[in-house]
Order: sequence, then structure tokens, then C-alpha cells
Amino acid sequence: MKSTARPHGNRFNIDQHPCFSERAHDRFGRIHLPVAPACNIQCKYCIRKYDCANESRPGITSRVLTPHEALERVRSLVSRNEKLTVIGIAGPGDPLANDATYTTMKAINREFPELILCISTNGLLLPDRLRELIDAGVGSITVTVNAVLPETAQKIYSWAIFNSKRLTGIEAGQIIISNQWRGIDMATEAGLVVKVNTVMIPGINDAEIPLIASLAKMRKATIHNIMPLIPKAEFEAIQRPTHTALTEMRDRCRHFMPQMTHCRQCRADACGTLNEDKDMELETLHAKIGEEYCEMVN
Repeated sequence: MKSTARPHGNRFNIDQHPCFSERAHDRFGRIHLPVAPACNIQCKYCIRKYDCANESRPGITSRVLTPHEALERVRSLVSRNEKLTVIGIAGPGDPLANDATYTTMKAINREFPELILCISTNGLLLPDRLRELIDAGVGSITVTVNAVLPETAQKIYSWAIFNSKRLTGIEAGQIIISNQWRGIDMATEAGLVVKVNTVMIPGINDAEIPLIASLAKMRKATIHNIMPLIPKAEFEAIQRPTHTALTEMRDRCRHFMPQMTHCRQCRADACGTLNEDKDMELETLHAKIGEEYCEMVN
């Protein structure tokens, strides 16, 4: 797995990745391709919904795409969007638990090798499937790490499916945490650019977040993104962190890791720059209409 060069060689430019660079968030765009519906972990704050146009949060998409549909979507948008630099897969489940992720990324990398390919994962399968990501052309990953202690992790995750077994409690917490850190170690060693996400859950994991930042630095992650809990599912009764509490936590963690402050907690089918939040279905429709018009007049 050892490598001295990044999988993308010198064409990976972090300053063109809106989720890794604050300077890029309104200058460059990304597309999230919702090809990954299955998930191997149940987070207590997560509800994965499809065909939902009225919410903007992780796990939401208007519909799930096949790899072929995803490639067609990229084709229809890339030719008319000069800001587009990143193709990401962030769900609505976990990308590493879906074979469609690797098929989609390989196809896009073959046709559009200039684009940055990125995935967002819970990290459970990262040690096992990292090589497949690299072979598919993925150059950057985001791993969501919410706990350091298994006792904390068991409060956040209802269950995990690993090696065809359903794990709960401390056992689930231990394997999740172990694989997350081992996967991050392997990814940075292999030359990938790694961002660590953490959901700030008041009263549950806030005491461990500075330690997460410290461990992420030790493992050569590039940036840390602390996101406020969106109260849903089993954590519906927990209050969302205040802006002041979130800012104070980021200030504490900034001593260890650069902090991302421009995250929009995007949908699994997000499109455009981070401050646009375009509807991908509408964008694709506009692209097709434009193509048909050009054919008609020509």
C-alpha cells in the first residue's frame, strides 16, 4: 500500500476542492452522485430518505442513480460548468458499502481524468477497500469520526454490519473506531488527501472532539470539519449546538488541526458551489434542453 506519490499525481489541487479549501468554496463547484443507498452503520442521528426535495442535509436525495445515470449526469453538466472541479459520492448510504461507487468512479475517471474524485465515508470498510478506491482514481476522502472511546461510540451508533455480522454496543464501537483510524493511516500513507468530519453531539461526544482533532493531526489528515448535530431519529430530543458552542469547539481544536468553517452539510445529490445548493435534477434537465436546442438550430 505504500506510495510516495499521490494517486492523482500533480493534477490534484486542494485549492480547487471546495470542501477542503475555504478559498475554493465559492469559486469551484462539485457534484454529489447519489449512487450508494446501502449503509453498514446506523447512526442515531441519521435518517436516510429518498425522493425528498424539501430538506437539505446529509442522507437526502431526490432519487438514487445507477452508475450509467451518474456518468450521464456528469457528461450533461461538465461541458457547460467551467467551475466544476470535484465529483463526490456521499451516500445516501456509505459509499464503500456499495459496489456502484467503484464502478461509477472508474467510469468518470476514464472519461474525465482532470476532475478530482472524492468520497465521504464512515470508515468502517476503509482498510479493506482503500485499494479499490485508489484504482478507481479517488484522490481525496472524508471520514466521519465521532468518538475515541468505544463507550462513547456505542451511544452514537445503534449497530454496525461487518464481515456479515450485526454488531452492537461496545463491540460495534470498537470495530468502528479501530477501522476508522487504521483506514486514515493507510489512506494518508498511500498519498490521499484526508478530511476528518465530526458531528458535535452535546452531552455525548463533545468532550472527545479535541482528542479526535489531535489524533487526526498525528495521522496526517489535512483538515477537520466539526458539524453541528441536526436533531433527527433517536437524537431528535438533543438540542443542536449553539453557534457560540460550535465556534468555541473549533477554536479549541484549531490548536491541533486547521478547521473547516464553511461546510453546508450537503445533500447526497448536491450540485454547484457550496453557496448555491442547486437542484441537480433541474440542472440536468436544463442541460438536456440546451443540448436539444443546439441540435435543433444547427
